[in-house]
Amino acid sequence: MSLFVTFEGPEGSGKSTQARLLYEHLQARGYPVILTREPGGTRIGELIRRILVDLQHTEMAPTTEILLFSAARAQLVSELVRPYLDAGGIVLCDRYADSTYAYQGYGLNRDLDELRAITSIATGGLQPDLTIYLDISAEEGLERKRQPRVSRTSTGKLVAAGLPTPNVSPPEWNRLDARDLAYHQRVANGFRELMLHEPERWRRMDARLPVDELARTIAEVVEPLLERITPLN
Repeated sequence: MSLFVTFEGPEGSGKSTQARLLYEHLQARGYPVILTREPGGTRIGELIRRILVDLQHTEMAPTTEILLFSAARAQLVSELVRPYLDAGGIVLCDRYADSTYAYQGYGLNRDLDELRAITSIATGGLQPDLTIYLDISAEEGLERKRQPRVSRTSTGKLVAAGLPTPNVSPPEWNRLDARDLAYHQRVANGFRELMLHEPERWRRMDARLPVDELARTIAEVVEPLLERITPLN
């Protein structure tokens, strides 16, 4: 058996921090676990990410954006996610296909059925077992995103999972962040619509809780699902 957990939320919700904290928690307990992200997570995916987030690429067409996200996702699933799940491990992913539905579907008003068809091809139908949603308003999330942040240094092999080495850094203010507030509000509302249609997979968390308290709550939600996983020690 295996476990696939994804983290979603508006910009500035703290999902990357919480994904990293859960990774460290599970690794410390001896579980076979990797942490990765979208877009990215592989050499090819990280190259695609640079194109997608570059503030200079303002001319990018919505269809181009959708297909680039999907291409990075296809590589991530094929190269990293599915092989690790097939080996019985735990995969934690900072964003996944739900972000396409929220950002490109609801945010850019693209047809959701079309996006589901593209996503099905990119993922081979792979769905998360659990999706953690960190809930915060678009306004507050963007304000958070503008503030400098300190990335935690993990004891795990994050580079092997396709993540850059954590350090102290300014926020990554990217091409999607720079869109107007109305866009980000549509994205946040889109996530809430997605949760309504598939409530059994989603767990909604208050992103304004203290970091450690939120991390403990997430670990408690994941705990029952660990029965299917054999620890390494």
